Amino acid sequence: MKWPIVHLSIAANINPRNRELSKLSDETEVTFISMSAISSETASIVFPEVRTLDKVRRGYTSFKENDILFAKITPYMENGKAALAKNLINSLGFCSTDFHILRPNKYVLSEYIYYFVRQESFRNSAKQSMRGDMGQQRVPEDFIKNYHLPLPPPSEQRCIVEVLDQADALRKMRAEADAKAERVLPALFIKMFGEPLTWTLTNTKPLGSLVNIQSGGTPSKKNPDYWDGDVPWVSPKDMKQDIICDSIDHISQKAIEETNIKYVEPGANLIVVRGMILAHTIPIALAAKRLTINQDIKALYPNCNEIDSTYLHAALKASIRKILSQVSTAGHGTRKIDIDELLKLPILIPSEEQLKFFQLAVIECRASLAGIKKTKEKLEQLFEILLHRAFSGELTAKWREAHMKELLAEMEEQAKTLNLRDNAGSQQLSLL
Repeated sequence: MKWPIVHLSIAANINPRNRELSKLSDETEVTFISMSAISSETASIVFPEVRTLDKVRRGYTSFKENDILFAKITPYMENGKAALAKNLINSLGFCSTDFHILRPNKYVLSEYIYYFVRQESFRNSAKQSMRGDMGQQRVPEDFIKNYHLPLPPPSEQRCIVEVLDQADALRKMRAEADAKAERVLPALFIKMFGEPLTWTLTNTKPLGSLVNIQSGGTPSKKNPDYWDGDVPWVSPKDMKQDIICDSIDHISQKAIEETNIKYVEPGANLIVVRGMILAHTIPIALAAKRLTINQDIKALYPNCNEIDSTYLHAALKASIRKILSQVSTAGHGTRKIDIDELLKLPILIPSEEQLKFFQLAVIECRASLAGIKKTKEKLEQLFEILLHRAFSGELTAKWREAHMKELLAEMEEQAKTLNLRDNAGSQQLSLL
């Protein structure tokens, strides 16, 4: 038995228009999804917002319940920014124009296409198709429309989706467990030193008196020589872990020599001070190697013996709620931290004995987290293998043999509905 291979544009409408929007009042509430609202790790919407229609009619892309959102811009596409739209307010949503929207047609499950575009092989092909200037490259709509999709009948799609749903649920459980593990160190810090809100002026010092601060920058995108190197150039998109060893983008030694960009040395605390991510969290990380940063990040170096980088990192993480209260909105709508206010942040000064004990605890905790990271990487590899087997037909081969008669009838109806017989772009995929 053979599955037809069709262009994605046969199975789904790509970037469809929602003409009914003109009939809705400006006060209608809708779901709004920023790029940072989608988790690359779980490929799901984690920070939805509620906005009224008058705030999003222009300048944003609309979508509906069960549509698939696929990031088109680098590096978010490569990082796996994609999501299935669920539980939208009034079944309507808006997002950045840097997403492609895929709306499956009849006889095609949304979840089937959602898992298909999550494949690493799909993203790798999408990366090869990108157009635009360096740093602003996007996947063109034609790539999505013309990509070949193996299309089994709906009952087999459901079978595939059920298996992948179970595997994806395990991935999400693993992600939740990892998140809990990463909270162990902050919890230990609070247990040892108390909540920052309980600290007093007698046992704290302002952050600005304890650190030296360094800014970053961006080399000219017009000079390709600046971007042809191996020096990590960290921007907010890299700030997703507590320790930074590398970055998505890299610059050259020439960029450092010919611009005002300077190296950030190992041990510096990196904190994002501008960007929409500050609407809900404050990314803070330690530099594990020599690197550079962009202008949306500040590097903080302890300049005294009273604290070290590890302690400062934990103290800043414990103070995130306080720092969030200092976030304001810039004139162009993005969020920012007032640096003068940040430097006034009170930091508890530990005793020498407390500092040594905490340092030992950090070493043990990081060793455990390293083991967890290896397990996570193995699970990701297994999930990618499962995706490949699903869309090559291997996953459901035995099930298909047991339901051959029903499947043939479904495929006949599917072909009529999607007009596959007359579609010159359709092919056949032989399955083993």
